[in-house]
Amino acid sequence: MAGEEIIRGNIEPEKQSLLNQHKEKHFTAGEIVRDIIIGVSDGLTVPFALAAGLSGANATSSIVLTAGIAEVAAGAISMGLGGYLAAKSEADHYARELRREEEEIISVPDTEAAEVAEILAGYGIEPHEYAPVVNALRKRPQAWLDFMMKFELGLEKPDPRRALQSAFTIAVAYILGGLVPLFPYMFIPRARDAVAASVILTIAALLIFGYAKGYFTGNKPVKSALQTAFIGAIASAAAFGLAKVVHP
Repeated sequence: MAGEEIIRGNIEPEKQSLLNQHKEKHFTAGEIVRDIIIGVSDGLTVPFALAAGLSGANATSSIVLTAGIAEVAAGAISMGLGGYLAAKSEADHYARELRREEEEIISVPDTEAAEVAEILAGYGIEPHEYAPVVNALRKRPQAWLDFMMKFELGLEKPDPRRALQSAFTIAVAYILGGLVPLFPYMFIPRARDAVAASVILTIAALLIFGYAKGYFTGNKPVKSALQTAFIGAIASAAAFGLAKVVHP
């Protein structure tokens, strides 16, 4: 991060040497993983439930496939647009708060300095310890602004490419997930036979996806795999059962 590079450039050489030698391994692709999880989880379950429901209504494989592909296309667009709007709203919110903080630093600097003192005091820092920090920030308006955005409001500067990246990631993940339950219908003409293969394939995909989700999010992978597969199975079973009730 740019701010981190500036801070490190002003510290003592021996401390800089320690930081250069110490390489922390943190997982930093959380937003991308979150988008993939959203896209794949919905992509696997919604078309899966739709295909199971149509199969329960005695539709042919060609009808199931046509309806499924249409749903995947519409779902990918809808989910991608939702991801774009969510990221765009986050960026707009950050920009509004940034302008407000800039105005307050200029118009009421003493109040903002008192807020810095209050934040630091919340960490158990004594007045004689935080006073030099407050004074140093007042001499550096940009650093002061960054401090207030992060520690007063808890906001991180969003990546300007985030909205489009989120839309693309979610849409592609939805398509990839949605094609899995539809795959057997491409080769098995009879929907009643295809649905059994679709169930096996999709449950396997849900287990793999759930395990990976648990691994990357820090949860128990096996538990996550079972939960994800269970939710998908319940959704498809409900759709299949309703279709049978409506169209015996």
